[in-house]
Amino acid sequence: MKSVNKLILVAALGYFVDIYDLLLFGVERVASLNDILSSQFPAISKEKLAELNALYGKQLLNWQMAGMLIGGIFWGVLGDKKGRLSVLFGSILTYSLANIINGFVNDTSWYAAMRFVSGFGLAGELGAGITLISESMSKEKRGIGTMIVATVGVFGAVVAGFMGNVFPSWRYSYFFGGAMGLALLVLRIGVFESGMYASIKEEHISKGNFFNLFKTASSLKKYLCIIFVTVPVWYAMGTLVIFSPELFAKLSGNPDNAKLVSGGQAIMYAYSGITVGDFACGFISQILKSRKKTLFLFLVLVVLSMLLYFTLGGRSVFMYYTSVVCVGFATGYWAVFISTASELFGTNLRATATTTAPNFVRASTIFISYLLSLMTMLFGSEGLAATIATGLILLTIAFFALYHLEETFGKDLNYTE
Repeated sequence: MKSVNKLILVAALGYFVDIYDLLLFGVERVASLNDILSSQFPAISKEKLAELNALYGKQLLNWQMAGMLIGGIFWGVLGDKKGRLSVLFGSILTYSLANIINGFVNDTSWYAAMRFVSGFGLAGELGAGITLISESMSKEKRGIGTMIVATVGVFGAVVAGFMGNVFPSWRYSYFFGGAMGLALLVLRIGVFESGMYASIKEEHISKGNFFNLFKTASSLKKYLCIIFVTVPVWYAMGTLVIFSPELFAKLSGNPDNAKLVSGGQAIMYAYSGITVGDFACGFISQILKSRKKTLFLFLVLVVLSMLLYFTLGGRSVFMYYTSVVCVGFATGYWAVFISTASELFGTNLRATATTTAPNFVRASTIFISYLLSLMTMLFGSEGLAATIATGLILLTIAFFALYHLEETFGKDLNYTE
């Protein structure tokens, strides 16, 4: 029991650092890019600087998510071939060092490179930790373990938003994140490999074959459904929250109001809501004994919270942040999503599925960005119609995917594909 408790602690703190580093760019985007771009273009006007900041911000976020997409496949396959613990160690070390180096960058090219490497490293920790917990706890209680991990973990974003206001320079935020990751490696000592994986490690069966996720119609359906159910989470965070200054200006109808809202503050408020939402979602899932019913309930809440965001969010700064908290709470179904992903596949493919699925969701930022650009071409760039249309499309797909998703609560995981 003590080993399981330590495992939950390590996974929770690992996810805490993971989320801190993942959202750190959103917190420090404006300050860091203003600093770097001002050095690269000394004579740049304030208007042009703001334009370039938004442009490079989207590009750098896409580089980070591309790193997570590739890293998710790499770490997932490694977790099934070599073990879950190897991924915990390697991924934490990679993103910790990348973030420390990130604190020294002085141009956008190196910034993009470090965001890519950091994203690559960040892709592995959560999937490996949740896979270990799912395989080490009873089928009735493993949802509680993932609930604790997600609840503690997402609070890392709140800390990221808070520390962004504390440190005198954006560079210190990256140094701090990297240092936390390196400190976490010490806690990893004494965490053991899961018994389920150990029992098949020497067996001559295919392990970690990423393409087996698409080998049959049934596998492909399961994998795509759990991903598309969760894409609205990253639409909310990667669009509505990270680009809060620009969106609040549009919601309020006054371009000058962009300076009244901070991306870092918005992330802090959103993840305060997510922290409570993750706990509530995991708890409700245990009460209902159903992943699907809980996911449906929270998707409905996403619809309602986005309605609040777009109708009342522009009335005042207070109302905007209030709507952001509500959006955060509604999208707090990440814990149940991860639990479901880990329960959909056998032991020889579980780490691959559990690690790649959340990173495909995160990397959907790239797809969402292109979809938003398409909607902007259709509706025009000045209003909010394109952003709303993008959200409606993603939510429609999510409900359709949920309808076809299988129920996994209480499923026996001791099997192979």
